[in-house]
Amino acid sequence: MVASRPMSDLYLEAIEQARVYDVAIETPLELAPKLSSRLRNEVVFKREDMQPVHSFKLRGAYNRIAHLSDEERARGVICASAGNHAQGVALASHKLGITATIVMPRTTPEIKVKAVAHLGANVVLFGDSYSDASDHAYKLCEENGMVFIHPYDDPLVIAGQGTIAEEMMRQYPGDLDAVFIPIGGGGLAAGMAIYLKKHSPGTRIIGVEPVDSAAMYDSIKAGERVTLKQVGIFADGVAVKQVGKHTFELVRQYVDEIILVDTDEICAAIKDIYEENRSIVEPAGALGVAALKRYVRNTGARGQILAAINSGANMNFDRMRHVAERTEMGEGREALFAVTIPEKPGSFLEFCRIIGDYNITEFNYRLSSREEAHVFAGISVADSDEVDVLEKAMLAAGLPTLNLQDNELAKLHIRHLVGGRCPLVENEQLYRFEFPERPGALLEFLTRAAGRWNISLFHYRNHAAAYGRVLAGIEVPPQESVAFEAYLDELGYAYVNESANPAYTLFL
Repeated sequence: MVASRPMSDLYLEAIEQARVYDVAIETPLELAPKLSSRLRNEVVFKREDMQPVHSFKLRGAYNRIAHLSDEERARGVICASAGNHAQGVALASHKLGITATIVMPRTTPEIKVKAVAHLGANVVLFGDSYSDASDHAYKLCEENGMVFIHPYDDPLVIAGQGTIAEEMMRQYPGDLDAVFIPIGGGGLAAGMAIYLKKHSPGTRIIGVEPVDSAAMYDSIKAGERVTLKQVGIFADGVAVKQVGKHTFELVRQYVDEIILVDTDEICAAIKDIYEENRSIVEPAGALGVAALKRYVRNTGARGQILAAINSGANMNFDRMRHVAERTEMGEGREALFAVTIPEKPGSFLEFCRIIGDYNITEFNYRLSSREEAHVFAGISVADSDEVDVLEKAMLAAGLPTLNLQDNELAKLHIRHLVGGRCPLVENEQLYRFEFPERPGALLEFLTRAAGRWNISLFHYRNHAAAYGRVLAGIEVPPQESVAFEAYLDELGYAYVNESANPAYTLFL
């Protein structure tokens, strides 16, 4: 390369000459019709989740390794990674017949360790974090003379990732109004931004980071690279404490803005992508769609052509439950409240009447005193305006109400911990019910009870099925047990008496 040439020209040439297609595929740029209709813009997805290792990382890893000299190839390569970069390096090395060592934290899920080993790499488990693994990888690199393959801060890795933008320009020759690119260390955004600014100068380039892993955003704001003390682990594919030297300068120069999104927005975006094409992307892979939606909401954009990079789909199956739990909040379709109601027969019924026709998604309650009760309630809403309407209605009824929409502790833990033993409860009977999953079913249950028996415990969570599952503790004096069973039979809901269940006697 000629040193006097502009750096941007050198990168553009490197992108155009990048060697990625021996292992990578040209992924489609697909229209997302449902999201397009909802947002009133033309939304397209760049499907990097369709790569052989289900991530764009393969491009940069292969391009870097393919440019090694014969002497370097003989020494072998090494990297530190707990995810997509590891698989990219392993597959690229296998394709080129090069020995690869991947250092992964001991905390890496077994499925990822096996995936890397299956590709022929030597896996070394070390430490409890990426930082531990990275330090050990550098140590092994020096001791054994291997070539370190950096996940993002390397010009050839950056150029490999930039081929995504080159493909998009071929696939959509007109100007895109905006492209939303996930940022971890910055290699993807840097490579794409250089190419797009040259070949589609009217396109707005928007990087995306989680609010709890905003290393690039904070660095640009500070004017220099900063090191985060802690990073969020939900979107682990972009959980980087410090961005690269090369990538920082390139992103600062070529990326127009960075949007930060939270966990709820990421989960909602995962659902949006699934509803479009039945693919399940990992949290980092959904950042682009999450930011695209926020951009439309903030700017009121209409009739624009907006592209999101679906960067990866290496989702751990056990995370799906958490994603589903948080999705509705990310769309603003579930409100969470802590409401204090009087502890007297019929108070539940009055509370439900305030809610009216809104569908209850969750209801947690455990008798705590004879004066008042604290209810943890989830309610299905259309938008944030309805959250305000509900909150005002509860306050107007004289019920102390706390909006938990932005309370991470409540969303992550408290909702699952409502319960415990209560010495005030007398003659409690515990029942499991199956309620028809329709608005008004809970209200019907309470109306028929008509305040005859006191509810001492209640838990309900919408399970997206035809029937919801409810757990209820009810204070039934022994002389009224026959009448109570008759009431349940008349109600017509399937029920099971769990009063003798050992788990109940231990924990509730």
